[in-house]
Amino acid sequence: MMLDNASCRLRQKRLLQAVSTSADAVVIGAPSNVYYLTGHLADWRKESAVVLFGDGRSVLMAANRAPEGMAVDDTRSYEANWNGTLRQEQAMAVAAQLVEIIHDGGAKRIAIDASAVSSQLLMANLFKTTPVDQALYKLRRVKDADELAIMQTAISATEAMHAKAREIIHPGVSELDVFNELSAAAVRTLGEPMSELLGNDFACGVAGGSPRKDRVAQAGEIYILDLGPQYRGYYADNCRATAVDRKPTDVQMKAWQAIVDALSLVEKLAKPGVKCHDLFNAVDEHLKQRLGTGMPHHLGHGVGLSPHEYPHLNLKWDDTLLEGEVFTAEPAVYSKELRGGIRLENQYLVTKTGVKNLVNVPLELA
Repeated sequence: MMLDNASCRLRQKRLLQAVSTSADAVVIGAPSNVYYLTGHLADWRKESAVVLFGDGRSVLMAANRAPEGMAVDDTRSYEANWNGTLRQEQAMAVAAQLVEIIHDGGAKRIAIDASAVSSQLLMANLFKTTPVDQALYKLRRVKDADELAIMQTAISATEAMHAKAREIIHPGVSELDVFNELSAAAVRTLGEPMSELLGNDFACGVAGGSPRKDRVAQAGEIYILDLGPQYRGYYADNCRATAVDRKPTDVQMKAWQAIVDALSLVEKLAKPGVKCHDLFNAVDEHLKQRLGTGMPHHLGHGVGLSPHEYPHLNLKWDDTLLEGEVFTAEPAVYSKELRGGIRLENQYLVTKTGVKNLVNVPLELA
């Protein structure tokens, strides 16, 4: 499963329309953006780039040999390896060929993203340049069908990981063993290695963090597992909390129910046109009334080619929900009395009338 060429072409057209008044061509060098626009997912050790001309023509630059079947009109290659050794100056090599391509295409004004390749073009000081990142970030908010299909596969990996966690979590289990078992479950489900290292939270008895050497789960603690595997460039991100001994205290159950109800509140309120500030404030007030303390961090965020992107359910931004975007909601509460805390996180697709939960994992604490 990869990105669809027809959808990539549509995304190219949208980007060109967004910068049509300020640039004759767009040069993209960030690997995730190149993938988003062309379907070419480069090896993480290799640089790539794409040039989109205002008339719709596109040229892809890839490592070592020109890939076939990409959503571009022309493909070029550069030598990323010399005699088996990766070149450190790949970005410079790519930029040198891009200069020729841009000149041949007659472009004088170019829009560029923030990337190693684009920085080389800036240093060459041959073109009038404008940044394109904010336009790309906004375009990436609304997911096309090919993106959603890949994201749903990534989410299926988290579903397998949470199921494995319910099997193996018990007093005395090592945090590193849990991490390794869940990583293996993700790879088995995806049928291939993840396209990035497995991230997010795997620590027990605390608010979150990486797995710790020689740390084992203890009876009475809450194990927070916030899982973020990446499949073919796209992330999943959802969280569940489990009582290690399956015997949650009354205090833990009270907190858990408040968090479950907070997710229900998000599902009731969220729809196109709703301000993310209003969602945050509603959940914050809900938790203050039920638990005496509000949200300790953001309520959630968009997810896609990046683990955190638009929209931001965060008072530092002022976004409004759009139909077709995917965001997470992760209400939480932490304290010593809770022996860690409770965080529950779902991924939601914004529909015409509300939201659809994309995660099929029980919320139960015990």
